[in-house]
Amino acid sequence: MHRAALNAARMTGDYETRDVDHTGFLEGVVEMRNGGLAGANVTMPHKMTAYELCDEISMEAELAGAVNTLSLRDGALWGDNTDIAGIRSAWKVGALPEDGPVVILGAGGAAAAALVALEGREVYLLARRLEAAQQTARRVGIGAQVLGWGEPVPRGVVVNATSLGMHSELLPEYLLESATGLLDMTYGDSPTPSVTGLRAKGLPVADGLDMLVGQAVGSFAIWTGIVVDAGVFRLAAEQELAGR
Repeated sequence: MHRAALNAARMTGDYETRDVDHTGFLEGVVEMRNGGLAGANVTMPHKMTAYELCDEISMEAELAGAVNTLSLRDGALWGDNTDIAGIRSAWKVGALPEDGPVVILGAGGAAAAALVALEGREVYLLARRLEAAQQTARRVGIGAQVLGWGEPVPRGVVVNATSLGMHSELLPEYLLESATGLLDMTYGDSPTPSVTGLRAKGLPVADGLDMLVGQAVGSFAIWTGIVVDAGVFRLAAEQELAGR
């Protein structure tokens, strides 16, 4: 996606992926501080480490408690979180309901970003570890109601901020049967079973690719100051997935 955006913006440069452990991530941060990298995206499980290492943190990253985009500004390592912008973008793409309750699954950085992105809504937060969900809700301070895994939930849009679905798992049926829509942050070569099932019912759905495109647009703008049309990113992502 970012190579396509560089071409669209007529900029020289490259974007590559690195599969690193904790030590490799730390080495990458040193490389960035030394000018070897102009920016970076950060994925699980390094978002919290990135948050701790940054010299400056954006308001969005501060609220989410996690960093997924790194950049240098006057020699300082800046941390941003484009998950929030990605969620809002995916919400519009999927034409998800703009009112009514929201049920967020998870207690990590992605769930925290969803709490921030959906501030002002009636929000319920569910996680397998009740204490972790309570801690996330308190830290973000958005006023979500925390429920235990398996507790009855109201009819609302389900936001999957967990890894469920990455290996074709179906989200809990008791959540889907009353859902009014779905934002499933997981993505892969094909839609998750939950996305496919709710689409078949005619319900509004947004998937991880919708969110990924929104994140990418935001990251590219942070690094370059240029906003490239989301269609450039989406086409590149779809072509890549189709070729796998």
